[in-house]
Amino acid sequence: MRRKPVVLIALFALVGALGVVAVVRSFSGSIKLTQRGPACTVRADGEVTLDSTQMANAATITAVGLRREMPERAVVIALATALQESKLENVEHGDRDSLGLFQQRPSQGWGTPEQIRDPRYSSGRFYASLQKVKGWKEMRVTDAAQRVQRSAYPNAYEKWVDEATVLARALTGRATRAVECTVTGEPVLRGAAAAAALMEGLQLDWGTGLAAAAVGAPGLTVPVKDANSGWRYAHWLVSHARDTGLERVRFADLEWHAPGGKWQQVTGERVAGNGKVVAEVFR
Repeated sequence: MRRKPVVLIALFALVGALGVVAVVRSFSGSIKLTQRGPACTVRADGEVTLDSTQMANAATITAVGLRREMPERAVVIALATALQESKLENVEHGDRDSLGLFQQRPSQGWGTPEQIRDPRYSSGRFYASLQKVKGWKEMRVTDAAQRVQRSAYPNAYEKWVDEATVLARALTGRATRAVECTVTGEPVLRGAAAAAALMEGLQLDWGTGLAAAAVGAPGLTVPVKDANSGWRYAHWLVSHARDTGLERVRFADLEWHAPGGKWQQVTGERVAGNGKVVAEVFR
């Protein structure tokens, strides 16, 4: 009995040394992955907690799907697949020559290593392959994912359906103030450089549909046609805040602020209205 503490300490030390990502599931069905940066919490008829890198990748996977006019079901399948394959991390290794968010293999025709390590490219390839699967919309998530991935563990994707559904509901804009990320410390970018990084990321993820977005001091403005599209962009911006120097996001009468990480109601001149999403960067 006295050996147990020593064994446990040694086990924890080994886990830390190997950098293993731990997944903890609560009885409510939420997940928490080991945090490598400021935490992001997504609440949309369920709760998922990710670190800022995982959150940004989830937002990009969703944006690429919506840009390709894929339904929310496809986004759920893509997110569940990436959660299983990489824990939403753009990894540089895997089984045999597998790489990236979806563990795609250059030797199997998915692209060059450099392409596969581009989250936008790899997401696009996943959706393109999913579209070729006859009847994928009626399949279970794990069956549709397996037809694309051809994994040795064909049923593994199903365990991520609840988490993927929460993320998809928020990132497609069907939930209000659903993505909250806390960003502290010195901003990685400021001023014009931060605004330019935001605009570049938006255009790469969302495509030419953002032609009307405008950069200006001290950030940018994205015109939107309705609440759904507004929350798509607002949640995308918050998801990518850590790497872009984003300080505030405003939509309708709500505002997200980086250090606090929460959406709060605002009044007066700070109200953005329903026709635009306003992003302010650190000066």
